[in-house]
Amino acid sequence: MNLTLPAITLLCPLICGVESTALHKLTNYKPMNITNNLKSRRQSLCWILKPLMLLCATSLVGCNNVGSMDFPGVYKIGIAQGNIITQEMVDQLRPGMTKRQVIFVMGTPLVRDPYHQDRWDYIYSFQPGGGVRGQESISVFFIDDELVSFTGDFVPTDSLIPTEEVSDS
Repeated sequence: MNLTLPAITLLCPLICGVESTALHKLTNYKPMNITNNLKSRRQSLCWILKPLMLLCATSLVGCNNVGSMDFPGVYKIGIAQGNIITQEMVDQLRPGMTKRQVIFVMGTPLVRDPYHQDRWDYIYSFQPGGGVRGQESISVFFIDDELVSFTGDFVPTDSLIPTEEVSDS
């Protein structure tokens, strides 16, 4: 490889570990001039790199909240998780139903506790795109593989007692 004198003087400050004596042997310059030249190049490089690194660091810190920003025109999908629970499903539940019948009506429960096998939990959470997450749940209780009761966010419409207006006549 045949390097010219200007190429050697430009490359040597960039190569780590090249001392001024090695550079002096390659270029036949005086070591004092080369040392001063290297120091001035390092100082000018430091003046350039320090603000550049500071700018990069502040821009990375500033980009920390980019994920929470809402960009106009960007569609965000709704996220549904768990078992969908409807009022019609809850209205079909009757005491005395078997576990198979409950699975037919409600679907497979999301949570089956191995220590409490007579309790099934149906949980449904939905978060519309960029909106607030909502959650609905219902717990179903069995004794001897028969439905005894259920509690949760739904009340069967059959159990609602219509209120009669009291007249003063």
